[in-house]
Amino acid sequence: MSKKHIEECVRTSLEGYFQDLHGTEPAGMYDMMVRVVEKPLLEMVMKQADHNQSRAAEWLGLNRNTLRKKLLEHKLLK
Repeated sequence: MSKKHIEECVRTSLEGYFQDLHGTEPAGMYDMMVRVVEKPLLEMVMKQADHNQSRAAEWLGLNRNTLRKKLLEHKLLK
């Protein structure tokens, strides 16, 4: 799957989100989007890295402590 395909999936999802609002103005969209994208991203990267936090942090371009904090926030630590 290419970066372009992922971007298109996000666009399509956002179109559906706006349609579901039926004209109501959204609020806090940036934080909402970060939360809904971050959790599955962390889940998949941790799975592919065999739950090795150092490797996953490197792949994500994050400090290991930052990754650990995000994993705790999303309740993803074993």
